[in-house]
Amino acid sequence: MDLKVLLSSLNDFASLSLAESWDNVGLLVEPSPPHTVHTLFLTNDLTEEVMEEALQKKADLILSYHPPIFRPLKHITWKTWKERLVIQALENRVGIYSPHTAYDAAPQGVNSWLAKGLGVCTSRPIHPSKAPNYPTAGTHRVEFSVNCTEDLDKVISAVKEMADVSVTSFSTRTDDEEQTRISLNCSQEALIQVVAFLSQSRQFYQKTEILSLEKPLLLHTGMGRLCTLDESVSLATMIERIKRHLKLSHVRLALGVGRTLESPVKVVALCAGSGSTVLQGVQADLHLTGEMSHHDVLDAVSQGINVILCEHSNTERGFLSDLRDMLGAHLENKINIILSETDRDPLHVV
Repeated sequence: MDLKVLLSSLNDFASLSLAESWDNVGLLVEPSPPHTVHTLFLTNDLTEEVMEEALQKKADLILSYHPPIFRPLKHITWKTWKERLVIQALENRVGIYSPHTAYDAAPQGVNSWLAKGLGVCTSRPIHPSKAPNYPTAGTHRVEFSVNCTEDLDKVISAVKEMADVSVTSFSTRTDDEEQTRISLNCSQEALIQVVAFLSQSRQFYQKTEILSLEKPLLLHTGMGRLCTLDESVSLATMIERIKRHLKLSHVRLALGVGRTLESPVKVVALCAGSGSTVLQGVQADLHLTGEMSHHDVLDAVSQGINVILCEHSNTERGFLSDLRDMLGAHLENKINIILSETDRDPLHVV
């Protein structure tokens, strides 16, 4: 499959527009075109050991959940391991693609997979994603009425001189008087110009409404999940479920104030990876994530919230098995998709 065709299909599977603004997602390393992908190699983290495995298995494109290039590289030398990854990828004509937080937010993504380990439950995103392309223009809408053609022409003429402003008009009747309703969509910057213009005329300004335009929320899409179990279980039972789902022999547990292993768990707030920001202030019986700062754990515990930490990538890596099957179906099995066997969390209990 041609690389560009594959990238388009991957975006159809989970749009990169779902990723957080701070993230570095998409195609990070591209061999010179044309580039055909026969084998897609999946890994959670692209380390040098994983790169060696990918090259041995003749990968044409590496899908690394975490972006190996995050901070800008000032040079590409053999000095650091991330620079060496880029050199090896280019020398061996291997592309590198990272979806990261786009897969966190996706309805069929990492957080939804993590929630599967809790038992039968209903879930919703903690921080829902918003539609990326709506409204099509502007962050604000300014509406007001004019009574005569002369005023309408004056407004239209002025608006045409402003950048980032679109205008529509329609006829209305107020108190048996025909009026023209003007609706302007504009950016935050253009709003200042629009208000300055309207303030010159008391007739316009006193009848002006300014609306903040919010993009609609996307169903089942966003960061983290707030999960409500159909039937509550003890904390001890929930711990065993999580360990079984993540294939871990140990997890780290902080008991909430006044809680024991027999305390009931009905509501679980979870976030794959590092959950401090997403889970902060969320009321639940349990916070489940990979890692959390010491002080955020203390804050949760003080509120009677239990905290389970599993190490960062342990809450993500198992998703790749599901991803392999989903991408196989999505791509109609046109390419070979394989999982890394050397990828693992760098931390383990000794």
